[in-house]
Amino acid sequence: MKQVSSRVQLWLIAIGYAGVFAISAALLLVRYLQEISHPADVAAAGGMYAFGDLIVYLFIACLFMIPTFFLVRVMARSESAYTTYSQALMSLSLTAPVCLGLLSFRSDRMPENLSALCAYRLMWAPFIVLGIGVSWFLAKFARAKRLTAYAFLVETLTLCTAFVLFIKQL
Repeated sequence: MKQVSSRVQLWLIAIGYAGVFAISAALLLVRYLQEISHPADVAAAGGMYAFGDLIVYLFIACLFMIPTFFLVRVMARSESAYTTYSQALMSLSLTAPVCLGLLSFRSDRMPENLSALCAYRLMWAPFIVLGIGVSWFLAKFARAKRLTAYAFLVETLTLCTAFVLFIKQL
C-alpha cells in the first residue's frame, strides 16, 4: 500500500482543525443564542447554564485533541521538529508551577485578570498532562523523549500539589 506524503497528511490535519473549529463555533453560537433567547431561564438557573457551558468547553477541548494527536504523530518522524515541540511542551509545563505559586502566595494582591488566567491554566492541567503523556509515548528520539518526560513530571507534580492544597483548604 502506498504511503501518503507528509504534505498531504499536514493538509488533512489542517482540514481537521478547520472542521473542529467550525463545529466549535457552531456549538458556541447555538449556546449563545439559547442564552439570549431565554434570559429569564439563565437568571433563574445560572449554575445549570454555567455547568452546561463547562461541558461544552470540555467537549471542544476533546475535539481539538483529535487532530492534535495526528499532528504529533506526523511530527514524531522528524527529530528536529519533535525536539522543538518537546521544548515547547517543557516551557508550557513550567507555567503550571508559576501559576500555582501565584495563586497560593499572592492571591490577595494579584490583579483579578492574572488570577483568572492562572486558575484557567490549572483547570486545563489534566488535559495538558494527557497530551504530554501521549507525546512522550509517541517520541522516538532520546532527547525529545527525555524533555517530554520532564514536562510530564513537572505538570503531574504541579497538578498533585494543587490537589493537595485544595484538599487542605477544605
